[in-house]
Amino acid sequence: MFGLLGVILAIHWITFFHAIQVSSVAVGLLSFSTFPVFTALIEPWWFDERRRVIDMVTALLVFSGLAIMVYPVPAGGQVLKGALWGTVAGFTFAILSLLNRKWVRDYPPVTIAFMQNGFAALFLLPLALARGGSVSAGQMGLLVLLGVVCTALSHALFIRGLTFLRAQLASIIACLEPLYGIVFAYLLLDERPSLQTLAGGAVILVTTFLAMVHRVRV
Repeated sequence: MFGLLGVILAIHWITFFHAIQVSSVAVGLLSFSTFPVFTALIEPWWFDERRRVIDMVTALLVFSGLAIMVYPVPAGGQVLKGALWGTVAGFTFAILSLLNRKWVRDYPPVTIAFMQNGFAALFLLPLALARGGSVSAGQMGLLVLLGVVCTALSHALFIRGLTFLRAQLASIIACLEPLYGIVFAYLLLDERPSLQTLAGGAVILVTTFLAMVHRVRV
């Protein structure tokens, strides 16, 4: 079970980082923000919970936001590629969140985070070694920061949150990440998202926020 979680996590990492590489931080993060929609659509089936019409409406609006982001761009355009890879990253993260919700009842959150990150590392290590390349001391320090603070700590906190919240609500709260990411990309990388990207992203974020408010009320 932990091995399966690790493989899914590794696929999520690969697709998410690739989305950013082929497009931009904004496109990668905003398309990744589709994961609450996948969670809302799948969770009732897995946990035998009530299905809501609002979930279908939310899904339609979020994917409309994606369409605004990528239209009208060429079939091989960078924005479209980034949006597709980011959506795959969102789907895999939704599956991972649902599996974590299932197993967090039986195992401590830190144990789950450690095991699935460990198996993800074992899965990715041969691929990383096969690609070769050198890493400077400064780059290694940034990788340690990324791995310890931005990945391991945040991952453990997210799993801990699933002890108290449904995966849908936890996923929607986590959708604030694109707001932070776009600001930091502008400040650190001088990336300026297009108006079309911001418009599509606004549809996605506003929809998920309204869905969160609706869930809190019901």
